[in-house]
Amino acid sequence: MGIFNVVLHSNVSDRWQWELDKHDGYKVRDAYQALTHMAAPTLDVIANLVWHKQVPLKVSIVAWWLLKDRLPTKINLQRRGIAQVTYTMCVSGCGKEESVSHLFLHCHVFGSIWQHIRSWIGVAGVDTDNVREHFQQFIHYSKARRSFLQLLWLLCVWLVWNERNNRLLKNTETSIG
Repeated sequence: MGIFNVVLHSNVSDRWQWELDKHDGYKVRDAYQALTHMAAPTLDVIANLVWHKQVPLKVSIVAWWLLKDRLPTKINLQRRGIAQVTYTMCVSGCGKEESVSHLFLHCHVFGSIWQHIRSWIGVAGVDTDNVREHFQQFIHYSKARRSFLQLLWLLCVWLVWNERNNRLLKNTETSIG
């Protein structure tokens, strides 16, 4: 229902209406059922949102790998036996192992970017251990706002990954906080 479909009548009282049961009204049981039976978007649906026409392909590829937990973090390299990784600690020096969720969400150096972004744009979010759920928080808005938040999320992912690589491979450090 858009705002253009609303008809105002001066002789009719306003009222609240529970959309799930228009006859009997709101029931906690109905709200619980609606929330617990909501279909969560699949990884494919979510991952397709990283392919944004205003984003360079390399940024979308990094985000896609991130959502599929395929970025070559130290833990992922060790787990897959791709490289002899004996030191799996985060490059920030925080003392935690470098996993995808740690690096992008929980690291006090890299993960703190999300608190700054939320504060800057005035959006509340819930801290999560899952990168996919984190991305979902940025895409559950109207199409215009979602596009902006997608771009912002993709930019932050790119900045974190580049800073991680600069610290690891070039031994250079830029303040991102």
